[in-house]
Amino acid sequence: MNNSLRKKAVSSIAARKYEGIEAKPIPISDIYGSDVFSLKTMKDFLPKPIYKSLLATIRKGESLNADIADEVANAMKRWAISKGATHYTHWFQPLTGSTAEKHDSFIEPDHEGGVMLNFSGSTLVKGEPDASSFPSGGIRATFEARGYTAWDPTSPAFIKKGENYATLCIPTAFYSYTGEALDKKIPLLRSMKAISDQAKRLLKCFGEEVDGRVHTTLGAEQEYFLIDKELYYARPDLVQCGRTLFGNVPPKHQQLEDHYFGNIKSRVLKFMTDVDARLWTLGIPAKTRHNEVAPSQFEIAAEYEELNLAVDHNMMIMETLREIANKHGFVCMIHEKPYDAINGSGKHNNWSLAANGRNLLNPGHSPHQDAIFLTVLCAVIKAVDSHADILRASVACAGNAHRLGGNEAPPAIISMFLGAQLSDVIEQLENGAPTSTKQVDAMRIGVDILPELPMDVSDRNRTSPFAFTGNKFEFRAVGSSQSCAGPNIVLNTIVAEAFDEIASKLEGFEGGSEEFNTALQDILQSIVKEHKKIIFNGDNYSSEWVEEAERRGLPNLIKVPDALDALVTEKALNLFASYNVFSNVELHSRHEVFVEEYDKIIMIEGGLGLDMAKTIILPAALKYQSDLLGNLTKLRGLGIEAGTVSLVKQVEKTGDLIDTLSENIERMVECIASGKSDEIIEGLNELRQTVDKLEAEVDDSIWPLPKYSEMLFIS
Repeated sequence: MNNSLRKKAVSSIAARKYEGIEAKPIPISDIYGSDVFSLKTMKDFLPKPIYKSLLATIRKGESLNADIADEVANAMKRWAISKGATHYTHWFQPLTGSTAEKHDSFIEPDHEGGVMLNFSGSTLVKGEPDASSFPSGGIRATFEARGYTAWDPTSPAFIKKGENYATLCIPTAFYSYTGEALDKKIPLLRSMKAISDQAKRLLKCFGEEVDGRVHTTLGAEQEYFLIDKELYYARPDLVQCGRTLFGNVPPKHQQLEDHYFGNIKSRVLKFMTDVDARLWTLGIPAKTRHNEVAPSQFEIAAEYEELNLAVDHNMMIMETLREIANKHGFVCMIHEKPYDAINGSGKHNNWSLAANGRNLLNPGHSPHQDAIFLTVLCAVIKAVDSHADILRASVACAGNAHRLGGNEAPPAIISMFLGAQLSDVIEQLENGAPTSTKQVDAMRIGVDILPELPMDVSDRNRTSPFAFTGNKFEFRAVGSSQSCAGPNIVLNTIVAEAFDEIASKLEGFEGGSEEFNTALQDILQSIVKEHKKIIFNGDNYSSEWVEEAERRGLPNLIKVPDALDALVTEKALNLFASYNVFSNVELHSRHEVFVEEYDKIIMIEGGLGLDMAKTIILPAALKYQSDLLGNLTKLRGLGIEAGTVSLVKQVEKTGDLIDTLSENIERMVECIASGKSDEIIEGLNELRQTVDKLEAEVDDSIWPLPKYSEMLFIS
């Protein structure tokens, strides 16, 4: 074994010793929400009138009473200090796709050589980070630095803890000096208001009044990979790009399907246990953990929560995964495609609506509730078909481009899966009023000792990008590294538009009357006839579906820039402006930020691929060729012919690959100089093919980069 970084990493991992002492489990009820300024905590720290006023804002969406800010800030400070906090920060989500924070201590000099601990209502409500240093798509120029953070009382403050620190984090919105949203939270909150307002109008048509808001809910499933830290740092591409730019797929990878739901390795389970414990203290309802399909791939899922809180919690989950992984000697990779030809990672976005304590996407137990369910269902069908291009744009990014359309994730074509029972109802609706429902029988599985099990109303379609799964829609195309905010902003807005149009047609009729029922049936029948082309219950991975989708006129926006252009069409600009979700300026800014981010990522990957090929791969290939030539020269010097023929062939094969690699390197230089993303991607793909062939030929002791067989299986 030589002294290469790769070999040192493998040797170090093999020799590593782990402590055998197991920490005693802590009861969940003792720690859950202990680091959150929750309603329960507020009740203990706030005067009753202040608590009731704040509760009305949180639960019913009433305007925040500015007069209570000082009382809330004082209570929040006292609580945070009791938890060991020394600093506070306005925690926000700029257009970088991650979170941001600037820490300030509570101290204020008392002018007598000591300090006071101070935190005012004005400090709680408003902060001022530098807006020009965050991407804004032209909203803020470099010399226009002023931007503000504003307290979001609907997402509770929390304590971020480490071994020697504790910081009070206050979820906030981020906006410019001129009032435009510079983050993902403000448009999300606007979209939640839009869909709530229109849903309340629609429900009122059925005679239902809603006390407060109609709630959008989210349950997000987060997939990720783990890799040993030592192997990670031996791969410059993982460090800088989050994915491997090169790597030959080993003979064994995921084809035995033995990792999915398999026994969780002890080291990984310890990591997961610490993750759960940390999330529970933050009031995040982490529910499920398991092995995913690919080796070293895993998933964590949280219980359903109101959308804004669920989005914040998912961002916190990603931060926590990375932090805890580091303490266990892992690196958590949330890139959509860390390994070529190995399943990538997504984030399944389970979306629903609730009003008056009832899930509107749960089929009811009365004709009245069934009618509301069918109306909401048809509204979603109309929304997704009318704006499939915008929904596709919401999941378009450089990482997701490697995943969408592969035999592991939904394609770039947006379609809906309803299942046999609902499809039958929709078909009846198209031809008139539904008169029957396909009956669901008990499942008999041929084992006497097991009870009969009720069958679900539909199977699951794991190839569908947008699937109805019993009482919610699962948007499966969201990338693992993406914020859930973007897709849900779009989903809320397009469904709000559909609710608006249906309610506008029904408001002239008395709910429950014969005229109302006739009008409703006509509306739903018209929606089904016009938009049923979006419904597809088959295999979305098949080439036949691509052809069928084209015949139906469904968009197939494969390239990220093409997909993102849907954000700035006249249709999109009018849609988001109509419901006060994005102004035209804000939407154009998002398009500019996302396109620029994509181009920068491709440029970084191209530049790093070129550097690695020139300074790591080519020298290793030349060293191997030199060793071959040295052996050949020695044999011939001794007059030995045995083995020389095979050596000559290997020298020639390696030489051909080296020549091709040199040509690829020259081509990459030209591609990068062009600045065109498509050319850089094409050049990098050609470079990868050659490098991966060399990996299969070069002496294993010389190859400098950790291989897939090591990164996927050594932990």
